[in-house]
Amino acid sequence: MARTTPPDPPLAEGGHRGEPLYWLVATQLLGELRDGTVPPGERLPGERQLAGHFGVSRETVRQALEVLRRDGLVATDRRGSHATLPGLPVETVSSLTFPVGARVADPCAVDRATVAWETPPPEHAEALGLAPRSQTLVHRYESAGADGRGRRTAVTSFSAVALSEVEELARYRDRADGTASAQLRRAYDWMRRAGLTLHHRDSITPLSDAPSVRVRRRVHDQYARPLEITDLVVDAQPDALVYEFTLPAAG
Repeated sequence: MARTTPPDPPLAEGGHRGEPLYWLVATQLLGELRDGTVPPGERLPGERQLAGHFGVSRETVRQALEVLRRDGLVATDRRGSHATLPGLPVETVSSLTFPVGARVADPCAVDRATVAWETPPPEHAEALGLAPRSQTLVHRYESAGADGRGRRTAVTSFSAVALSEVEELARYRDRADGTASAQLRRAYDWMRRAGLTLHHRDSITPLSDAPSVRVRRRVHDQYARPLEITDLVVDAQPDALVYEFTLPAAG
């Protein structure tokens, strides 16, 4: 039996019944894109979610997206549909530095970063939902001041979701030998460009066996899928850690 698309519900009172329903959906969606509900460059929700949001069929959503594509307001690729309205590029919105605690303005600091394809620490594997003894991309970062003080070490494990969704990270698998330099400072920008909304939680814990503190960062996306977990250990001293966040002003 051939499948049929369920009819769209009647328009809410006050709708313009002389216009096709898909045109009205396109107009409403464009309004949400313009008010920043979906920032420029971000991936739009899937057809099923948009259909539920607007109370219409998926076919109507497809027609509405086609209208916006025709006008150059939405672009679609293998990862889904993206808003293309003029605005701040995705990279300028991110306020996260990778890895957590990385020095960004100290030319005297000595930094080293490498990646390896290996079994992550057990706590990382559990947080990322990885099977025991399975391997993933693990990033290691070390930094110290010119005088050797203020040492920082960070270990980051990426999830299978991050590696499958973020092309730039996936490319490191074949060269992740644990020795070559691998600065991934733009990792969060790559994630956002792939359409992932980043939610992070940082916890700071003093270590009982050393004069140091540990910062643990967990990052997940808009679907609550884990993306990465980082453990940073910093020599305890005044002003050892400074967190700076920038949020764009409301339009």
